[in-house]
Amino acid sequence: MASASSSLMLFAADSSSTARLVSFNTTNKLPNGVVQFKRFISPQFGLQNAKTIITHVSSPSSYSVASMVTEASAKVIDGKSVAKDIQGEITAEISRMKNEIGVVPGLAVILVGDRKDSATYVRNKKKSCESVGIKSYEVCLPQDSREEEVLEHISSFNNDPAVHGILVQLPLPSHMNEQNILNAVCIEKDVDGFHPLNIGRLAMRGREPLFVPCTPKGCIELLHRYNVDIKGKNAVVIGRSNIVGMPAALLLQREDATVSIIHSKTKNPEEITKQADIIIAAVGQPNMVRGSWIKPGAVLIDVGINPVEDSTRPRGYRLVGDICYEEACKIASAITPVPGGVGPMTIAMLLSNTLTSAKRIHNFN
Repeated sequence: MASASSSLMLFAADSSSTARLVSFNTTNKLPNGVVQFKRFISPQFGLQNAKTIITHVSSPSSYSVASMVTEASAKVIDGKSVAKDIQGEITAEISRMKNEIGVVPGLAVILVGDRKDSATYVRNKKKSCESVGIKSYEVCLPQDSREEEVLEHISSFNNDPAVHGILVQLPLPSHMNEQNILNAVCIEKDVDGFHPLNIGRLAMRGREPLFVPCTPKGCIELLHRYNVDIKGKNAVVIGRSNIVGMPAALLLQREDATVSIIHSKTKNPEEITKQADIIIAAVGQPNMVRGSWIKPGAVLIDVGINPVEDSTRPRGYRLVGDICYEEACKIASAITPVPGGVGPMTIAMLLSNTLTSAKRIHNFN
């Protein structure tokens, strides 16, 4: 029991927003012994339709809670929808470029081996290129190809003025030196953003990379498009790969976030993650981040895409992220789904980088 003139802290939310801690002022007395709680709410993703909570006062100095709001869920950050908008913007720019200077951006993709997932990614990239007006060039080499063959194709594309972006599909076969191959891509056409000079510039204050790696760039773009404030916030990146984790941490730092990186040797990862306002999970472990890891109201970007067995699905499996969505959506303020979150943004950023490259090479504004 508490005084009717005190303040009360409750979790409150509606069906379209997350549960969160909210302060209510209980000093406003109404007739018939009813106290009306005044809400002070200014979260990133607001409680748009939160119910008013009213209590009946059993005496002037005490009250009991009569009702609570129903369980809530986080706002869905729809990467598929955002990617579609971006591709529309790219299509318009490519059309303008073609009409004004007669140039169509070109993207070359080199695939080595017969991995089904890599072949699917390349097929999707080619389809996306066609949808926005980018001309695609494709080289498919067998698994046992020599490294020199890959380097020869890269050299050819480096010297081809119709090609503005070169992408080597990873992973490469184990007998090839990935570093040598990625370093061979001309930095002006490194639309994947993996060239050491691009990464080095990304890491340095006051320097600008020609290109930013597509997946982490897509993560930050989602935060921007959903008006998530990054400056001064605590951000945690789970995973430190060269492809996602490390560049994502560098990008967040550039946005003036305070960044922590969780990796396999980190002690007490749950406690560190619990302090985060923003989490980017890119570790490749299904449902690793549980609800107990998450600070109420945090914004979650889930890069993971992991198959787990599911006999109810036609293929015998379903895809899940690194974050346990069912638990996280009840605590976070916003979260990306899997699939349909970061995945479509990766391809959209590749198309964007290719357009940027063509504009830069042809000095087109």
